[in-house]
Amino acid sequence: MIDHATIDRIFAAADIVDIVGDYVTLKRKGANYQACCPFHNEKTPSFVVSPAKGMFKCFGCGKGGNAVTFIMEQENVSYPEALKIVAKRYGIEVEEREQTEEEVRRNNDRESMFALNGWAAEYFSKYLLANPEGKSIGLSYFAQKRGFTDATIKKFGLGFCSAEGDAMSQAALAAGYKEEFLLSTGLALKSERDGRLRDRFRDRVMFPVHNISGRVVAFGGRTLRTDKSVAKYQNSPESEIYSKKRELYGLYFAKKAIQQMDFAIMVEGYTDVISMHQAGVENVVASSGTSLTVEQIQLLHRFTRNITVIYDGDAAGLKASLRGIDLILKEGMNVRVVLLPAEDDPDSFARSHTAEEVQTYIRENEEDFLTFKAKLLLRDAGRDPIKRAEIISDMVQSIILVPDTIQRSVFTKECARIMDVDENMLISEVARKRAIQSGDRETEEFIRREQAKIRREQQMATNADATALQRPLSAGSSEDALEREIIKYLLKAGHKNFEVKEHYNVISINIADEIFRNLDEDNIVFSNRVYNVLLSTYREHWQELGVGVEVGAQYFVNHPDPEVCNAAVDILTSDDNYVPSNIWQRKDVHVESEEEILSAGVPKAIMLYRSKVVERMIKVQLERLKDKSLSEQEEAECIKQLDVLNKVKAALAKESQRLIL
Repeated sequence: MIDHATIDRIFAAADIVDIVGDYVTLKRKGANYQACCPFHNEKTPSFVVSPAKGMFKCFGCGKGGNAVTFIMEQENVSYPEALKIVAKRYGIEVEEREQTEEEVRRNNDRESMFALNGWAAEYFSKYLLANPEGKSIGLSYFAQKRGFTDATIKKFGLGFCSAEGDAMSQAALAAGYKEEFLLSTGLALKSERDGRLRDRFRDRVMFPVHNISGRVVAFGGRTLRTDKSVAKYQNSPESEIYSKKRELYGLYFAKKAIQQMDFAIMVEGYTDVISMHQAGVENVVASSGTSLTVEQIQLLHRFTRNITVIYDGDAAGLKASLRGIDLILKEGMNVRVVLLPAEDDPDSFARSHTAEEVQTYIRENEEDFLTFKAKLLLRDAGRDPIKRAEIISDMVQSIILVPDTIQRSVFTKECARIMDVDENMLISEVARKRAIQSGDRETEEFIRREQAKIRREQQMATNADATALQRPLSAGSSEDALEREIIKYLLKAGHKNFEVKEHYNVISINIADEIFRNLDEDNIVFSNRVYNVLLSTYREHWQELGVGVEVGAQYFVNHPDPEVCNAAVDILTSDDNYVPSNIWQRKDVHVESEEEILSAGVPKAIMLYRSKVVERMIKVQLERLKDKSLSEQEEAECIKQLDVLNKVKAALAKESQRLIL
């Protein structure tokens, strides 16, 4: 368990813009930052980060929280583990009490797998750099054949796995790692014949695969043998911590450069990425030999909308690889293509050129996908009208994937020019095929985007009319909604006062004091667990600070319970604000002041909530009276309770009428 003092230091050090910026590209907008949400796929940014409040909120999917809960969501880790990740980032030492045997036993399997992979990466690296076998085979390959420097080898954690069948597995077991995790991570295989473990990557140079936050999730191992019966590459299998379709090799090392340059270079393999980085071109990632997936594209989309795909000069199956470009287009990304000289691949080209030469070549030779695809397909078609018609159809299939209407129109015009066909005919064909393929889904998506946009504008508006923003409460409001309303007044204005008239006097009443007095009078505890925690947290700090002192948002936004944190962010960023706009005053139109709104809203919320609770209690007693097993004494007590509750109900009804008048 991490002590409260350490947790406070972690939250004090955590820069939410810095942390979230590692996962998405944030753009400043006024006092806040915006981005496309990393939790759901969207084209229009609705994800907002507030550095002043230390919180994030997506007005599209509703997720919100602080720096630690963001890490929890992104890394799929527990609250303590997320705290440790943030603490490590800022150099804060985390001291925990010794875990019990039960806590050790229940340790998360994912964390055990991460720990084992981290150990294995270090093991392979040390074996490469210090063991005679590693140096003579692995280091010789990396340094002499590939030309990687010591700094590059260490940066990417390159290593070597011994040719001995189980050397790594036995070392892992000796270090205290369990067999089950050696098998679940895929580092070891178990013989069906004798049950012995053997290393999956034996006699291979090793490439650790890091996730977006730098944790090792998998490995790629390359054999140096010339025996064609042995697979050139061996990769980790899918596991609890690794899904190859969701990872991009090198992204952890490239994300800052991608953000700075606002475009990513896509290559195919491990050595392509490493050589480009060593040459000084760092905005490079690879799909690691697998076909590009939607998940990989969406991962990259967090940092940029621009992708340049580099193909080998003699790349086999180039036409088939164009399907990956179609996926990129469908995700609303801008795609350009570079074809290297016939004798080169990205690895060899980077090793034989400086960073400036590589960047210049890309800049001078990159083409938009349409031009590149047309040239490639027309190369074999000549003037054959049937083949040209097939090419036009193929081009149309790519164009209809582009979600942006303007871009689609530009591409259609350019395609008509390149293919020398009537533009109007092509426009009709694009529209027809798009309608067939998308049906009503496109219309639904448009409506969804527009609704999200409206909600976002309402949420962030600072000049909205108070009466339009205030969520109306009525006797029909649910108990849950009324509890939320009371929490809203506490979090947003609990330290403020409202005024009431008593005969000829005006009395000033503190909002928090009035809320707690009424709840305590009836011994009311909120039904909603999360709202009850927020209520207790507020009361605790309110009692410490004193009446009239503002209880800071950080106590709620940084709450260790993610549900409580999310609810607090939702309330603090909600559109049901009571702060009035002064635009109407400038137009000589009377709008209720903040004091007037609070004077009406707070008593009404309390009264309606108390009424709702009393109604629930009356129902409980009425149900109890139906019980035939009640004794006369119990029945009399029940009737007495009902009498008291009905009197309270009548008094509240009278108060309700007074408030309405």
